[in-house]
Amino acid sequence: MPLLYTIGKLTVAPTMRLALRPTVEGLEHIPETGGAIFAGNHLSVADELLLGTVVPRHLAFWAKSEYYKGTGIKGAIQRFVLEGLGAIPVERAGGRAALSAFDAAIPALRGGDLVAIYPEGTRSPDGRLYRGRTGTARLALAAGVPVIPVGMIGTDKAQPIGARMPRPGRAKIIVRFGKPLDFTGRSDDRTSLRQMTDELMSEIQKLTGQEYVPRYAPPRGHPPVAGEPDGA
Repeated sequence: MPLLYTIGKLTVAPTMRLALRPTVEGLEHIPETGGAIFAGNHLSVADELLLGTVVPRHLAFWAKSEYYKGTGIKGAIQRFVLEGLGAIPVERAGGRAALSAFDAAIPALRGGDLVAIYPEGTRSPDGRLYRGRTGTARLALAAGVPVIPVGMIGTDKAQPIGARMPRPGRAKIIVRFGKPLDFTGRSDDRTSLRQMTDELMSEIQKLTGQEYVPRYAPPRGHPPVAGEPDGA
């Protein structure tokens, strides 16, 4: 476990537990060793910090590549923190640049690390669960690791979009881990990836009870549009 992450587990994690008092269910589904992908719904920026708090092992999150390119003292601090936490840089531009994050995640997973992904691709704008993107299934097949569904409940109330810090006491926080999904041996063609992703999103929905929306979440800042066609 990276040193800075260890320090956070000893300092930030107890503070988060004391302030938010999360109820955690399904910890028995987290493997003691070996790589795995945690794939969950995304309601709040607090999700990542809370997930890292309750998972006993090191958990590598994705971080926008822009955070690694800052200048001056602020940029240096950002790079130091992200590298110290073992974060995985990801390009938002798409194409080959975006695949670099997968290239970094595969050896980490094969080496026994845990990686967190939000299949919706962005925070839910209205608390509903949106269609998942197929990258999680593709990564699981490439790395040969299971996917652990994660359900977050109440984090959107504890730290709504726009709030800079969590607000203790605003809602009951529940973190649920489902049984690992093993996609070993499944095809990586487009149809199979979509089927696996839909299976994953169904398991997440069972954990959260959210209303499911069979289309991709709108970009941040754009409200959901009724009747918007499904994505590929």
